[in-house]
Amino acid sequence: MQILDGIKLAKEIKQEIKEAVEAAVKEGKRKPHLAAVLVGNDGASQTYVNNKIKDCQQVGFESSLVKLPNTVSQTELLEVIQKLNTQENLDGFIVQLPLPAQIDQEEIIEAINPKRDVDGFHPTNFGKMALDMSTFLPATPFGILEMLDRYNIPTRGKHAVIIGRSRIVGRPMSILMGRKDFPGNSTVTLTHSNTENLSYYTNHADIVITALGVPGFLTADMVKEGAVVIDVGITRVDDDSEKGYKLVGDVDFENVKQKASWITPVPGGVGPMTRAMLLKNTLLAYKNNTK
Repeated sequence: MQILDGIKLAKEIKQEIKEAVEAAVKEGKRKPHLAAVLVGNDGASQTYVNNKIKDCQQVGFESSLVKLPNTVSQTELLEVIQKLNTQENLDGFIVQLPLPAQIDQEEIIEAINPKRDVDGFHPTNFGKMALDMSTFLPATPFGILEMLDRYNIPTRGKHAVIIGRSRIVGRPMSILMGRKDFPGNSTVTLTHSNTENLSYYTNHADIVITALGVPGFLTADMVKEGAVVIDVGITRVDDDSEKGYKLVGDVDFENVKQKASWITPVPGGVGPMTRAMLLKNTLLAYKNNTK
């Protein structure tokens, strides 16, 4: 068993981005600029956005944060997005999800300028991804591809089983693993909550990518010897530690690692790669804007 170390890879990628920014600034260009919109005071969302701001500082990006109350209306939020869509010297922005119940999330995503949609969620960018055209890839699937690439994990002709069909991870991951490229060229099975006898598919998988958010869902008896296991799930579970909780993934890590050839830990696996790919998408948007 070997660890797919997302912390190590993300550090390398951020250093590459930092060097690219330094080179651009030396040429007299402005710094890349990423903005985030945070609605409400959800602790996890606040932490995630704060980490993104720190990431920007580390690589030399400009960053800005738009904080809105939990009571914000659909119209007010749309007005903020329209301003960000046209703001001068802004390359990309994200609207942190989830949003309050009074907000139509789909309308918000569709209102974002696709050229500034560095989360890769806009239907235009999703469609381009499905057609294998150059675009912003959703950050988590992008991070998984980068991880498979940099660790040189074989994917051609392999059976990849995806658990979960969300628009953020499962569905885009199934498309990307089946594309004519590396990583890709896999035979893909997309499974979900209505899949019967799911363990049959995972037991025949060379690569398992799980994004359910159900702690310990994937057990050792569900994977074959030598499988590559990528755990996207992350859930807070109460424990007796000083913090009062620990972060766990969808995979029963201690037991599954005995059978896996490669496996991601939680935390420290996919999470850091997601954040790094948001920076990479922003750098792409910046290059498009400063040609």
